[in-house]
Amino acid sequence: MVSNKNKILVTSALPYANGSLHLGHMVEYVQTDVFVRFLKMSGTEVVFVCADDSHGAPIEIASSKAGIKPEELIEKYGKEHITDFNDFLIDFDVYHTTHSKENKTYSDFFYNTLKKKGFIHEKLIEQTYCEKDKRFLPDRFVRGTCPKCKATEQYGDQCEKCNSVYKPIDLIEPKCSICGAAPIRKTSSHYFFTLSKFSDKLKDWITKNKNLQPEIKNFVMGWIKSGLEDWDITRDGPYFGFKIPEQLNKYYYVWLDAPIGYVSASEKYAKDKLKKDASIFWQSKDSEIIHFIGKDIIYFHLLFWPAMLMGVGYNLPKDVVVHGFLTINGEKMSKSRGTFFTAREYLDKYDPELLRFYYASNLAKTTSDIDLDFKDFQSKVNNELVSNISNFIYRSLNFINKNFDSKLGKISKTNEDTILAATLQSKFNDILKSYAAYNFRDAVKVILEISSEGNKYLQDNEPWKLLKEDKKKCHEILTFSANIVKNLAILLYPVLPNFSVKIQKQLGLNKLTFNDLNFGLANCKINMGRIIFTNIEETPQLGSELFLANLKIAVVDSVEDHPNADKLYVLKIKIGNEGRTLVAGLKEFYSKEELKGKQVVVVTNLKHAKLRGIESQGMLLTAEKNSKPMLLAAPKASSGDSVFAEGLESSTQEVDIEKFYSLGLSVEGKRIFYGERILKTEKSDVVVDADDRAKIK
Repeated sequence: MVSNKNKILVTSALPYANGSLHLGHMVEYVQTDVFVRFLKMSGTEVVFVCADDSHGAPIEIASSKAGIKPEELIEKYGKEHITDFNDFLIDFDVYHTTHSKENKTYSDFFYNTLKKKGFIHEKLIEQTYCEKDKRFLPDRFVRGTCPKCKATEQYGDQCEKCNSVYKPIDLIEPKCSICGAAPIRKTSSHYFFTLSKFSDKLKDWITKNKNLQPEIKNFVMGWIKSGLEDWDITRDGPYFGFKIPEQLNKYYYVWLDAPIGYVSASEKYAKDKLKKDASIFWQSKDSEIIHFIGKDIIYFHLLFWPAMLMGVGYNLPKDVVVHGFLTINGEKMSKSRGTFFTAREYLDKYDPELLRFYYASNLAKTTSDIDLDFKDFQSKVNNELVSNISNFIYRSLNFINKNFDSKLGKISKTNEDTILAATLQSKFNDILKSYAAYNFRDAVKVILEISSEGNKYLQDNEPWKLLKEDKKKCHEILTFSANIVKNLAILLYPVLPNFSVKIQKQLGLNKLTFNDLNFGLANCKINMGRIIFTNIEETPQLGSELFLANLKIAVVDSVEDHPNADKLYVLKIKIGNEGRTLVAGLKEFYSKEELKGKQVVVVTNLKHAKLRGIESQGMLLTAEKNSKPMLLAAPKASSGDSVFAEGLESSTQEVDIEKFYSLGLSVEGKRIFYGERILKTEKSDVVVDADDRAKIK
């Protein structure tokens, strides 16, 4: 239910400032925005803050590769994020950045206070260090096999499959994500936050907090029971972030200053809008804090963060609302699978309120994943938002415009209509309770029930017939319908704010609140009804087509006879700095000397296969001329350069040989074509001395 506290601070998790927002991000921001709009319409004093998470090694590395300063990178994405949020109608009271003077001040305050109280200590530790890149590797720049569940390709801090938390040095067969080399272990002196000292307090808080989701409490209690390890809060340079006081080359770990960004963002709001400071939220008995997060950052928000707050004497969150991930058409979001879409790719084609409606229709206080099935999306928009809600609203208002000079009369007071009004009023209360419980799925469900009742009301009363028989009664019925329209506009505002405002304007109203949920609109003039939403005619498609083959330029380093096959060579090739082994049936056509040092085009994402006992880690491409396989080449390209189909992004997902051949690559004028697209590198087209229409094999 709505709180009776004077102030509520609501936060969404901070998006990382090294890339564009995607549709998975938008689940959380829509969820939080719907809740905040509900609170504000309820008359609650609520402040909604967020910020870009602007520190860490990934930003330092990405900016270095791009040849720009980290500050330039975070400024670029900061502006992009704000634009995308605005266009998705996310109404922050403050959107800040962790790279701010406020965040530096509060990071130092937390560090110094915790250190003074004996909650921070120093010790030597072993870390992963890349000798090639000459740097300590942050958690997300080490990948390997999870030490707990043995899942491969996991990051160095947390397993995405089993949710285990560990150190980078715990990974099995770790590799540097920058260069692919196996890192070594190297010692360095680091500062640790003694999380273990807060085990009892955290257990007490988790146990007594009745707002937290049961499945989340079980997760966290399991971690506490297994024993909490002290938390490394420092990183060695090079690093982009805040330096630790009195330290030469030590920085705050991004997960220390990122949640402090909630405090600094609220500080900016309090200072700019109220001429006060963040203590009105974080130290006042008259305030409460609600965090919205994804299930991948539970450990940080329900252990590290509350322990830090306990350590400095700040208010603990009243609730941490945890949502699941977004899947696309039943699959995990993935660029290689063609299921990764940015917020902007959606916004370029469709109205943001359609997706807000779809998300809200699937959101409740649960960690279950949400699937954005585009056929279901189309069906929900067309059948629920357009055919049900929008159709009822337009039918009602348009009838009044045409037949009653856009004027409302008296409300129908028949026994049936009085009972219907009372029934709908009860549904209004159910919707508000659902909003308050973060159960937007049920709120939308009941809103649709109300709209269906409105459509049924019109069908049962047949005003188009009644207009000729009893115009006064017809007018009363349409006035009652207009009141249902008004109430729908109010109830839909948290989910569809623009739509709601437009309907209110059509009714000649504005700035309605939940206090206006009634059947008292009568004897007034309305404006012209307008159709706002229309059907989506074709199943939505986002993003661009992927070229399924990942092709690279390689150079043949050595050639040997296959020990078990007379017609096969075993080739050692170099793809940039990467070495691979290929088995190729070229022995009848090329000598070893002819092949050594030769440039070739290789399929790098082909499923590895053993050919007569030796594993071939890809396939070099040829086209036949007079029954001889001719090698593909790109004269101006260098080893390691990517080969792509013009205008398409190449997939990295593994393909089998049948899938590759299904692409139908062929020769035309010595060049290689995928449909009408030319295969090329950034420097030149791929060519082959073969006849037209020859197939690439």
